[in-house]
Amino acid sequence: MAQWKRICTLDEIPRLGARVVERGAPPNIALFRTADDQVFALLDQCPHKQGPLSQGLVTDTHVTCPLHGWRISLVDGQAQGADAGCAATVPVQLEDGWISLESSHESH
Repeated sequence: MAQWKRICTLDEIPRLGARVVERGAPPNIALFRTADDQVFALLDQCPHKQGPLSQGLVTDTHVTCPLHGWRISLVDGQAQGADAGCAATVPVQLEDGWISLESSHESH
């Protein structure tokens, strides 16, 4: 059974925004909040040139890398369109307003 560690409340991440969770060694984890309060977590590096996805533009269930414009799915980490690559997803849950990460992913 998975062990979960509380990270922050939903209100601590702006809608269509992100928050970085430091792991002690790169890459960190990026938490994303959609306009309809879904929460996703990816390793905070684009599969293209390792750009910080947490600094990208969030739209619907995608984030656009700030370095070269790659569009990454928050659902499965897959690059969209003609781009190929995948950002690793991290198990995340939202319960009673709290965002938690599976503890095996929270620290490196």
